[in-house]
Amino acid sequence: MTQSFWQRQLSEGLAQMQLSLNEDQQQQLLAFLALLNKWNRAYNLTAVRDESEMVSRQLLDSLSILPWVTTEHLLDVGAGGGLPGIPLAIVLPAKRFTLLDSNGKKTRFLQQCILELGLKNVEVIHGRAEDCKPEHPFSQISSRAFTALDNLVAWCGDLLARDGSFLAMKGQYPDDEVAALPAGWQVSSSHSLEVPCAGGERHLLVVTRSESS
Repeated sequence: MTQSFWQRQLSEGLAQMQLSLNEDQQQQLLAFLALLNKWNRAYNLTAVRDESEMVSRQLLDSLSILPWVTTEHLLDVGAGGGLPGIPLAIVLPAKRFTLLDSNGKKTRFLQQCILELGLKNVEVIHGRAEDCKPEHPFSQISSRAFTALDNLVAWCGDLLARDGSFLAMKGQYPDDEVAALPAGWQVSSSHSLEVPCAGGERHLLVVTRSESS
């Protein structure tokens, strides 16, 4: 798969999503995708192996939650191959991103991305969410294909500010997971995400503490 093919897919996808990125940002996104594709062969960073699907399922899918990223410092838990954290950091250079993952191979890849892409607004933490002790809680925490919602709030609730929100990226609307949320937590809003050329449903669930908690 050629870089020009990815470039065309990215340009067309961004236009459909009405996202305007400068040339440097687009080239950084493509450079990240090339790194992800290269390292994925040895490190199993993502289940997406078909190069024709990578722009849609990795870059555009990550950028689909841009309208809901309102914090100045976002924590991405279970960051894995850097999705959605790295693409978001590339297009939002004025915001800070902390990427947390317990897998050493994946955090080494993320450190390499920061180095090669020259990302000044990203830091990586190798460890479990339950063991993370940030100086200040985060107002927003993103999660993509990390764990079920009840685990997310159990493992990461202490990392979230009192009035903060989880941005949980899901495929089909997870009725069972929503029903299993423990007392004190609620889905305050849900959004159907439109990702160009991506088959299947995509949803963003905004999870917050309930007023009674």
